Amino acid sequence: MLKVRILTVGRVKEDYLKMGVEQFRRRLQPYCRLEEVEVDPAASLPQRPRPEDIDKAIKQEEEKLLQAMDPSFYNIVLDERGKVVTSRGLARSLSNLQNKGHSRVAFIIGGPFGLGEGVKEKGDYMLSFSRLTFTHEMIRLVLMEQIYRALKIMSSEPYHY
Repeated sequence: MLKVRILTVGRVKEDYLKMGVEQFRRRLQPYCRLEEVEVDPAASLPQRPRPEDIDKAIKQEEEKLLQAMDPSFYNIVLDERGKVVTSRGLARSLSNLQNKGHSRVAFIIGGPFGLGEGVKEKGDYMLSFSRLTFTHEMIRLVLMEQIYRALKIMSSEPYHY
């Protein structure tokens, strides 16, 4: 069975997103072993952070993510500059990874200011769900839904379009 790790900066705070994440956490149980790893975000920033404050925050979060990344996983970094795929394309990619012996896949989500270059370089693949920018909390829900959809496709089970 595929082991899926979601490595992310911070927790989901919005109740409506928490409910969605919990729903897909339950839906994923029959299809994969899901592990969620949350690293603490950078220390609080001023209301209007300066570019150097943002750079410092990204660097702090990068260090925590790099420590939490496991080289035994195939690490997929989520970034708006990554490759955009369809749901069927994601299903094909996960299936191909399994066929190549990768039974452990991690998806890495950055914090509010994105990911440091070191995390992107350490990743095995860079994926984008859209050229649009989403909050790091919202993309976690979108990611979980797309993993669920991909695993349903891989199982030849129906899922609405």
